[in-house]
Amino acid sequence: MLSEELKEYRIFACPSSVGKILKDNKFSLKANRKCIAETYHPDRNRQFEIVTETKKRFEDAGQPIISVDSKKKELIGNFKNPGKAWRKEGDKVYDHDFRSHAIGIAAPYGIFEPAYNLGTVFVGRSYDTAEFAVDCIEQWLNDFAQKRYNNLQELLILCDGGGSNGARTRLWKYELYQKLCKKYGISVRVCHYPTGASKWNPVEHRLFGPITDNWQGRPLRSFEIAIECIRSTSNKKGLKVDAVLNDKEYQKGIKVSDHQMKQINLVQHDELPLWNYSLVPKVSNQNAN
Repeated sequence: MLSEELKEYRIFACPSSVGKILKDNKFSLKANRKCIAETYHPDRNRQFEIVTETKKRFEDAGQPIISVDSKKKELIGNFKNPGKAWRKEGDKVYDHDFRSHAIGIAAPYGIFEPAYNLGTVFVGRSYDTAEFAVDCIEQWLNDFAQKRYNNLQELLILCDGGGSNGARTRLWKYELYQKLCKKYGISVRVCHYPTGASKWNPVEHRLFGPITDNWQGRPLRSFEIAIECIRSTSNKKGLKVDAVLNDKEYQKGIKVSDHQMKQINLVQHDELPLWNYSLVPKVSNQNAN
């Protein structure tokens, strides 16, 4: 304690007096703040401008915009969940988070629709791969999007630069073309957020944040409880969330060959093509703007 350290300098003050002096001088307990970016890409600001411009074009055209990402994996079982919840007594959980004690591991993949303030979370029980990510988007398209968007011709996907929907991931692009463009005849435009800027992806703070707040302090003892917690998530801004369990087993390490990549119609845009590209049905022969 500071009062003990002051004794070395022959300054004697009780803890309460030291605390009052600190407060009078505007000192208080502070937590660490994550605000120093290790990476700052020179094209960062321009990419944010491109994202804003592209969103505006899709909004004006009445075409869907989704923000997607994988949420942190969760151990399913009698494990501690950080945070506090109103209880007469605290839940008793395991004192260690051993995976061997888990029923399974949940891999939530979130799809957020900014225009409607709607979220859909697909809870996987297997690996978080590009195939899994695109399967989630396809199921969202079938079960939700086609009921909400008339004359759906083009889809804008906002996502991070890494992970299962990474900018350099071949399987991500290949699956998008095969399962969305070729199958449904729609164009898919993808805009990746710059390196180190994932927290600006709307799904992070407008969907995952409220979900974490909603289930804090509640052990996720089963997949059913996890689904229930996600579905019951809301906020003062009118957020509504649905959740779907995905039982499919996914294989890691699937490679897409050069020959397979030549089979898809990938249009890389003139400006920052790594982060901005479109997948277009070959029959439409459309060009990206």
